[in-house]
Amino acid sequence: MTDKAARALLDLAREKGADAGLRLAVEKGGCAGLQYAMTIGGEQPGDLIVSHLGSRVFVDAGSIGHLEGCTLDYEEGLSGAGFRIQNPRAARSCGCGTSFEPPES
Repeated sequence: MTDKAARALLDLAREKGADAGLRLAVEKGGCAGLQYAMTIGGEQPGDLIVSHLGSRVFVDAGSIGHLEGCTLDYEEGLSGAGFRIQNPRAARSCGCGTSFEPPES
């Protein structure tokens, strides 16, 4: 998680409540096969917890393998602001950056 993502997440968590963090999962769907799912919520059993600068990301247990080596960033641009995942293991990513094709096993 980048410093910029951690700071943005801290601001968001303050608005939603003390125990809030970013819940991150990978689901089937999107234009490249799998898509990232991000919600604000609390820890669930089996989650991997990633902390940085006081912010927390809860990674769904079933998604950990798809997210190894990824970086969570926060970007602001002409098309809006939001969290983005940089996935160096993706075989292909869609143009909008919300879905990816996993590497062949």
